[in-house]
Amino acid sequence: MGGNGSGRRILIVEDDWHINGIIRDGLTSAGFACTQAYSGSEGKMNLAAQEYHLIVLDLMLPGLSGEQFMHYLRKELKSGIPVIILSAKDGLDHKLNLFALGADDYVTKPFELEELIARIHVHIQRNNAGEPVKTFRHKNLLLDTDAYSAKVHGTALNLTRQEYRIVELLVKNPDRVFTKQDLYELAWDELYMGEDKTITVHISNIRSKIKPYDSEAYIDTIWGIGFRLCK
Repeated sequence: MGGNGSGRRILIVEDDWHINGIIRDGLTSAGFACTQAYSGSEGKMNLAAQEYHLIVLDLMLPGLSGEQFMHYLRKELKSGIPVIILSAKDGLDHKLNLFALGADDYVTKPFELEELIARIHVHIQRNNAGEPVKTFRHKNLLLDTDAYSAKVHGTALNLTRQEYRIVELLVKNPDRVFTKQDLYELAWDELYMGEDKTITVHISNIRSKIKPYDSEAYIDTIWGIGFRLCK
């Protein structure tokens, strides 16, 4: 199997460990960089931590279903990342429902790995040369993930690395409440050891850096749980 994925990032959301592993091995051999998730909730966590060029998604997932994942991706994130659905059903009505969800393609189980890889190549090439979305806007804040910058009313905020990652996580996941553990582990890439003050101080610093340029509130404190983006 030729390797010409050029390091494009693929998120595999499939709860069957065997199938997930087969897809990962095949895509890795084809030159893709793969992230494996085994539930819809884990897939959402991966979206918060990384950008992807394409998603391979099973529908029958524990917890957050594939349909709910698609709603989150298309309606809440407003993301145009190509999605190829893995489905055990092959009826016309089912296929039409998949496209209504916002799927770009589907592969019926059981499937040939070579066919899946070929379809992935096609959709990545169609999707603006496979470039992921790089800018996100919320109220008067513009986040540029390529330049690692956050601007309010056109003025760049002087954020530290962790402050930027916290803002990025919140802006890219506007309806999610992040616990302190979530923010620490995703922004610091370290295990959370129960230290409460670190996240609280960073949230306070972010608010202070935004305040001179905008009177709007951007980060809500959800007492006893964590933080989320203000509506």
